[in-house]
Amino acid sequence: MNTDDLSTYRSLSDIHLRKEMLLKDIRKDDEQIRSMWKELFHKPEPTAALTPSKRFNTLMNTGAGILDAVILGWKLYHKFSGKQLFNTKKKKR
Repeated sequence: MNTDDLSTYRSLSDIHLRKEMLLKDIRKDDEQIRSMWKELFHKPEPTAALTPSKRFNTLMNTGAGILDAVILGWKLYHKFSGKQLFNTKKKKR
């Protein structure tokens, strides 16, 4: 809000009109945020016309992601298994 808007208020009706305009803008912004939120976090409806190559590609991507997670978990398990995170004893040489 700039200072010109503040100086134009001459009566309560001006304030009421400005309040209505702001409320309208807030509702419009709220609707826009809701639509963007829905697009961002809701899965699109699956189409029945997926080609076999697209289904195979999706399956391979999912499998590769799972394999990558398993390998990372295995490496972390072997790196930290049996060891304390903060070893307070100093090693003897």
